[in-house]
Amino acid sequence: MRAHAIQEREWTRMLRENSPEIRARAVAWRRQAAIVRIARPTRLQRARRLGYRAKQGIAVVRARVGTGGMRKQRPRGGRRPKHLGVTRIKGDDSLKTVAQRRALERYPNMSLLGSYFVYRDGMHCWYEVVLADPAHPRISRDTELFGRLYANPQRGAGARRGDGAEGAAA
Repeated sequence: MRAHAIQEREWTRMLRENSPEIRARAVAWRRQAAIVRIARPTRLQRARRLGYRAKQGIAVVRARVGTGGMRKQRPRGGRRPKHLGVTRIKGDDSLKTVAQRRALERYPNMSLLGSYFVYRDGMHCWYEVVLADPAHPRISRDTELFGRLYANPQRGAGARRGDGAEGAAA
């Protein structure tokens, strides 16, 4: 078995057991900003499946998204409980899509390659978003990566248009 596969299995085992190593990382992540560019992905094999390569023009961003209900304030005026419009309010976008959109807002010159789940606690959910700069010479010369970015002619905005993995399914 290759080293990347062993590393991926080890990460899923630690996540399942909620190991102290991951919890210690989450404590440090909580102190950071909501969107942080990181040097290398936490789950390398997953990132490589999405198109990550250790080269110039590719960035990995860890995005923190707050979890919780989509609470609406209860109306002041009187009406029957069914028509209060408070109980069955759901978020239209998944947390993963929200993380992708926020990362693309922070890095407007980048295109979305994909994203994956990293960790979740009671307050936040963390995703790592893999981005590529299509104008960078290293990326534009790489035919496989450039083709992945422009397989769909409207690819550039990614999550804003639903081009990611969830957008294709929705």
